[in-house]
Amino acid sequence: MTPAQPTGTSGSSSPKPGVKQQRAAQRAQKLEQYHREQKRTARNRRIGLISGITVAVAVIGLLITSIVLTPQSASYSAGGDGADIDGVETFENASLHVETPVSYPQTPPAGGDHNPTWLNCGVYTEPVPNENAVHSLEHGALWVTYDPSISDDELATLKQALPSTYVILSPFDGLPAPIVVSGWNVQLQVDSADDERITAFFEEHWKSNNVPEPGALCTGAYDAPGKA
Repeated sequence: MTPAQPTGTSGSSSPKPGVKQQRAAQRAQKLEQYHREQKRTARNRRIGLISGITVAVAVIGLLITSIVLTPQSASYSAGGDGADIDGVETFENASLHVETPVSYPQTPPAGGDHNPTWLNCGVYTEPVPNENAVHSLEHGALWVTYDPSISDDELATLKQALPSTYVILSPFDGLPAPIVVSGWNVQLQVDSADDERITAFFEEHWKSNNVPEPGALCTGAYDAPGKA
């Protein structure tokens, strides 16, 4: 008799996939990896775009804030048209360069002999040397002096009236008025920083041609102590 063949599947092994099946599985795996990479790249692009937009909006916001909140310098026309401003005094002072201290007839000085080195224009928190400041007046700058006892609000208002250049602001002890604005051979005394004659004086005498050296520099020379 022929022996009976065993029945059932117990102990049998699954057939190995063929070459085509292996290649198909590899292609599917690569395709799935490609799709994952594409999704990750798209996600990173979205994140980068959102971040870039956020940064751009923040920068624009800072620029707008700085423009709106930063005080802008006052603007005046150089020279004047001969306007008559109430309270302005005029003088006749010489213009010589000297190396020695000068005794000035006006307080603060409004012209006269002066140091060969001019004072760089700008805001000073301490009194500046008369002889250097007068040289700046010779170049067409204006010198705004104030009593150190004026309030912070008064000083802030005064600063708002200043142009961006050809002006010196400094405290001055012993002034005849709380605020005195001086040009070469011209001067105005006022009691308050909101006096409209201050801006009128600037409009008439700032960068005046009626000075010994119109258009000469107001920078590149001497910074006195307290330059802001």
